[in-house]
Amino acid sequence: MGILRKLGATLTAAAFVGVGALSATTTADAVTVAPKVAPQVVVAPQKAATVASSSAVVGKYRLDKRCLTKGRVLCINKKTRKLVYVVNGKAVQVADARFGARKTPTRNGVFKVYRKSKNHVSSLYHSKMPYAMFFSGGQAVHYSSDFKARGYNGASHGCVNIRDKNKIAWIFARIKVGDKVVVYSG
Repeated sequence: MGILRKLGATLTAAAFVGVGALSATTTADAVTVAPKVAPQVVVAPQKAATVASSSAVVGKYRLDKRCLTKGRVLCINKKTRKLVYVVNGKAVQVADARFGARKTPTRNGVFKVYRKSKNHVSSLYHSKMPYAMFFSGGQAVHYSSDFKARGYNGASHGCVNIRDKNKIAWIFARIKVGDKVVVYSG
């Protein structure tokens, strides 16, 4: 500082925002303030996330890839409200489907048909469940006369209700115990 005073100069220091450097001026009339520089955020380039598609288009239906295996599959989409009967990766039959209420939801997942009952009556709710194909506990795919009468205004107790009796009878005749059931929302 002693040398600068002898020269009659003043020292001004300005801190640059985001840089942290100091600058000094040595002349008396050079009292300029450095402009404020906004700090720059440096973002490292990110790798593009590769998301494997969990569905495939079969005919005009987007099916979960788990449905596209060898053999017979009941592919049930809760979002589109459709049951698609798939054989060796090919959509063979399609039916409207209705699902469980909020308090009794239909479970998502991959299951197997473990029991079939053509003229089943629920022991819990005492309602008819024709062409029942059980896949998870007491949940089954079956015809629903209530669904036919009221449409989507009702709900099941967790079962997959089918509106068209002829379609579910046709599917029931072809499904075997041990066949795959895929229930998903997509």
